[in-house]
Amino acid sequence: MSTTSAEAVPTGNTFDKYGSTNPVVRRLMSNFERTLGELFEQARPQSVLDVGCGEGVLTHQWAVALGDRRIVGIDLPDEKLAAEQATRQRPNLEYLTMRAENLPFAENEFDLASAIEVLEHVPDPAHTVAEMARVAERHLLVSVPREPLWRGLNLARGSYVKELGNTPGHVNHWSKRSFVELLSRHGEVVEARSPFPWTMLLVRLG
Repeated sequence: MSTTSAEAVPTGNTFDKYGSTNPVVRRLMSNFERTLGELFEQARPQSVLDVGCGEGVLTHQWAVALGDRRIVGIDLPDEKLAAEQATRQRPNLEYLTMRAENLPFAENEFDLASAIEVLEHVPDPAHTVAEMARVAERHLLVSVPREPLWRGLNLARGSYVKELGNTPGHVNHWSKRSFVELLSRHGEVVEARSPFPWTMLLVRLG
């Protein structure tokens, strides 16, 4: 299953899953972050472009892991995001404000490009992924909510019932299979993980 819409929420939904104190959310996020960390370590990137970096939580963690190697996080203009990013600084980390559709970077400028919980929000995910593949030399690291599981879980807890369980701001929806098909256009999906309730892929570009 893969559906798209031309309308997107500029900076996505605003639920702070990384800072949540809900025990269920914390357990899910622990598994999510552990899986993501394993794939990041497997890729062993020399430089990173983080598309849709949000508050910079993961971007800053990766900047620490990279040492003095370059990482750039990009997102749309938002005062709250900028304020959070200002608290997460490193000499090797740069935040830029821009859209993901036409990235102002050279081909293969980064070793790895990531989009973590981002592609469900963008108006044209296929084009965004193609741009990420253009500016990355070796790997893409991406994750999205797994559908229809995500919406089913929302309905089960009584959330977004009028929207049939769709989280506000999610304009694209993929099953694991359809997401693998999208990313396979740009290289080999070397890892396809399913930390509940997400799909997470590491793609070797080729």
